[in-house]
Amino acid sequence: MSKFVLAYHTGPDFNPPADGPKHMEEWKAWMAGLGDKAVDPGIAVGPSKTVAPDGVTDGGGPNPLAGYTVVEADSMEAAVEIAKACPHIDLGGTIEVAPDMELPM
Repeated sequence: MSKFVLAYHTGPDFNPPADGPKHMEEWKAWMAGLGDKAVDPGIAVGPSKTVAPDGVTDGGGPNPLAGYTVVEADSMEAAVEIAKACPHIDLGGTIEVAPDMELPM
């Protein structure tokens, strides 16, 4: 199995749901359903700054990072299926799926 990062993104005008506790229960159920596939449940992140050669900007651009999770899957297609079932999608967010390049560090 390979590791994949699920990077959660939201638009700059994202407004968290009024029923946050319901969403959190859905999130917890999804995460529990992953079992051993969830290598690192990750974290949710707040407003960011983007550092570039020409300076620093606020807000993370048009598709800011909202958090991440690391999962194990047999293939990119399997990791995408895991992401499709995530309740973050129901909030209008997107999930970027990227493989671990397994570079020696």
